Amino acid sequence: MILKINKVSKHYQMGDNVIKALNNVSLEIEEGEFLAIMGPSGSGKSTFLQVASMLAHLTSGQINLKGKDVTEYNEIERSKLRNQEIGFIFQQFNLLPRTSAIDNVALPLVYAKVNNSERDRRSIEMLQKVGLGDRLQNTPAQLSGGQQQRVAIARALVNNPSIIFADEPAGNLDSKSGEEIKKLLIDLNKEGKTIIMVTHEPDDASIAKRLVIFKDGEIVNDSKIKSKKEVEKKNHNIIQDKLSKKTKLKKKK
Repeated sequence: MILKINKVSKHYQMGDNVIKALNNVSLEIEEGEFLAIMGPSGSGKSTFLQVASMLAHLTSGQINLKGKDVTEYNEIERSKLRNQEIGFIFQQFNLLPRTSAIDNVALPLVYAKVNNSERDRRSIEMLQKVGLGDRLQNTPAQLSGGQQQRVAIARALVNNPSIIFADEPAGNLDSKSGEEIKKLLIDLNKEGKTIIMVTHEPDDASIAKRLVIFKDGEIVNDSKIKSKKEVEKKNHNIIQDKLSKKTKLKKKK
């Protein structure tokens, strides 16, 4: 098992109220799995991604990565762990605007104190892998949205992470670019990469092998994906159920 989330909660204090963004969530993920995380707005899916990837601290519970309890790691230890074991792909790409593709990709290697020649070699190799071997010196402004996301994926891969966390990776792209990014994610998973992807689009979720749906900070579905139609139906039912409950509450008031 590569990642084990055990009874994890994440609470926020908002004035006199406690917001339970995650409530006693448990999830086990095997090496090489491809998960799609879905749920209505405010369901806890993005909070789960932040907590599971060590970007945010949990309120209670336990996180095990590759058999090691990493729950109580301090910020320096967490930063080192992310650099060694985790790759991130964001909806907004998060590239340095005035920096070349090769230097954007090399950033994790800079933090890992890899020497210059090895940084260049690995960064070029990753950009070639995502089809941008001829764009090494281009800045983000000189690249299309799809190409920028490919640079972001190359950056996520350059340290050979154990897990890739993707937050709406095709969300800001046109249809053609989005399909290319999805194909790239499928290929990476076929190579053995573990991918955890947050999305609100059933079409995007259908490329994964396992569907986990959140509602009100809890997991309400965890099943294998058989078809896009099945993903749409499960997600629709959960959203409609949430809307129905909101309507009933308003009527009571």
